[in-house]
Amino acid sequence: MKEVEVKILEVDRPRIENKLIAIGAKKIFDGEINAILLDFNNKSISRQKNILRLRKEGEKSFLTLKKYRHMKKAKACDEYEIKTSDFETTRKILELLGLKKIGKIVKQRKSYILNNAKFEFDKYKKDYNFVPEFLEIEAKDLKTVFKYVKVLGFNEKDCKPWSTKEVVEHYQKKRLRKKNSKKKTKK
Repeated sequence: MKEVEVKILEVDRPRIENKLIAIGAKKIFDGEINAILLDFNNKSISRQKNILRLRKEGEKSFLTLKKYRHMKKAKACDEYEIKTSDFETTRKILELLGLKKIGKIVKQRKSYILNNAKFEFDKYKKDYNFVPEFLEIEAKDLKTVFKYVKVLGFNEKDCKPWSTKEVVEHYQKKRLRKKNSKKKTKK
């Protein structure tokens, strides 16, 4: 499945949720997501700028391969996903095949859907809890994504074509700048 998405940082979730509900969006998920990223020792998946992810959403588990495609204004990828019957058994099979965990993400997510567009509010927990809640808008094409960006009161400059890694790095740099500026003012 083709996926095109943007992230809008530091959103006012209750206000945006009210807008989504008013235009007919339906809530499809509200819960915790645990995801692990996997790769071989030689990093053959990452080197191709792809991601292999095993994710648990509530009681459901999914194995996903994302093959990224270049797109300037949004993150785009071909996504291949299957539902698995058991997160831990799937993880064990992948490890026995030589894949290793290279990352882990725990987040609270609220998801809405409207006309095949998805709206997901993510708040990271644990290692990345310093990242403020953000909105991800996903659709089959950029035109649809930007249509809903506008409907929700944002514009293209509010949109980031970033991966999870880029969002985390953005806020790590922001924290470091803040920490360094506090050190300078103490001197």
